[in-house]
Amino acid sequence: MKSDKELTIDETDEKEAEVVDGVVEDKKDTHATVSHEDDNDDGYEKFCMICHRPESVTGKMIELPNNITVCPDCMQKSFDTMMNSSMDFSKLMNTPGVQFLNMADLENMMPKQQKVKKKKEKPKEYKTLDLKNIPAPHKIKARLDEYVVGQEYAKKAISVAVYNHYKRVATNTMDDIEIEKSNMLMIGPTGSGKTYLVKTLAKLLDVPLAITDATSLTEAGYIGDDIESVVSKLLAAADNDVERAENGIIFIDEIDKIAKKKNSSQRDVSGESVQQGLLKLLEGSEVEVPVGANSKNAMVPLTTVNTKNILFICGGAFPGLDEIIIERLSHKTSIGFNAELKDKYEHDKNIQDKVTVEDLRSFGLIPEFIGRLPIIFTLKGLDKDMLVKILKEPKNAILKQYKKLLALDEVNLIFSDESLEAIAEKAMKKDTGARALRAIIEEFMLDIMYEIPKDDSIGQVTITKEYIEGTGGPIIELRGQSTPLLQ
Repeated sequence: MKSDKELTIDETDEKEAEVVDGVVEDKKDTHATVSHEDDNDDGYEKFCMICHRPESVTGKMIELPNNITVCPDCMQKSFDTMMNSSMDFSKLMNTPGVQFLNMADLENMMPKQQKVKKKKEKPKEYKTLDLKNIPAPHKIKARLDEYVVGQEYAKKAISVAVYNHYKRVATNTMDDIEIEKSNMLMIGPTGSGKTYLVKTLAKLLDVPLAITDATSLTEAGYIGDDIESVVSKLLAAADNDVERAENGIIFIDEIDKIAKKKNSSQRDVSGESVQQGLLKLLEGSEVEVPVGANSKNAMVPLTTVNTKNILFICGGAFPGLDEIIIERLSHKTSIGFNAELKDKYEHDKNIQDKVTVEDLRSFGLIPEFIGRLPIIFTLKGLDKDMLVKILKEPKNAILKQYKKLLALDEVNLIFSDESLEAIAEKAMKKDTGARALRAIIEEFMLDIMYEIPKDDSIGQVTITKEYIEGTGGPIIELRGQSTPLLQ
């Protein structure tokens, strides 16, 4: 028979506690209930009553009486505030007329805690980057061709840059020759497909990709998102896996909105200062990133992310850049036999193809920022033929979406070629690119989508040019006969 001192660690654990049906029994006749998380889990997350963050972000909650839950950060902050305070609470409790709140009063004062359903986490499998599995540029471009019409040079440039990014990450600079990043700057008018190009690219890649907006970025300490928030969104896209996030791609849209302001007496907190803050991210450095938030504060944990292998793609419409280019080209030879007329460039739709670094500096981008974006290319404005192709050729074209919607009602939808040209002409007048197509079609399809479910005898609808121009109506074909719909 062994004494208590001779018991091994394993035997001591067995002696101290035996779990039977969820109850811990030790040899000293003390009983404690074990809370099995799997047994008591009702599928809802617990929220902190102070900062309102879920348990998946803060960690294990501290449970107080009356179903009050507080996260460790808020509890620690409350203790620190009390310890650092010069107030003597023992004297305060004996003061006449002073009464402390009990937990029941606190529960009535605080808002009702809302239950949030937990997300069912599915096991995710990520492919390891290997040179054999890297898609070639022509394969990336072929996939982009299925969704994006035109913009051949832009699709070729972005395919090569992403391919080189894959190779750079996969090889991890195995020798002394270190491959630099190929950060890109896309310039194009609104509705030309900049954001859609990157969103389509996100579907094709296995690396995490984050799409963020530069309009909300401000200098640290001001209202708005901190500059590190662009990396924080990439970390969220990588499921808070720092290693995967460090090999991802970040697309910063509306980059022209952080241009340096001219003739401004106020502090430029969302212009040049943001460009200065983005320099370290574009070049590659270790930054502290808030997890699950856009700004740093005492309640949010931080992690370190190295941006050395993160590919940055910036895009913007750059309104007013055309005038800067025209002014530069017109001043080349303003007098003499070789003088060029200003009208020569004013009607040039592809004037942005002639952009130079000097033009971007005149627009308001600082030289250090432009220097970290070595690949600069433009997207062409959409003409009438391209708009017609956008309506019917891509995999998820607008016409295909409406045809599928009516097919669910067992109705065939047909657009005549003349009607497509009429839609494209209306979109050209709006001068908002491909975005105008959806608005125009929504307007003309409203009555059709409203009336068709009323009559089960309708078998086919043909959209005509006259209906688009407002001089006629669509052709409604019943099951067995066809009659034009009277307005």
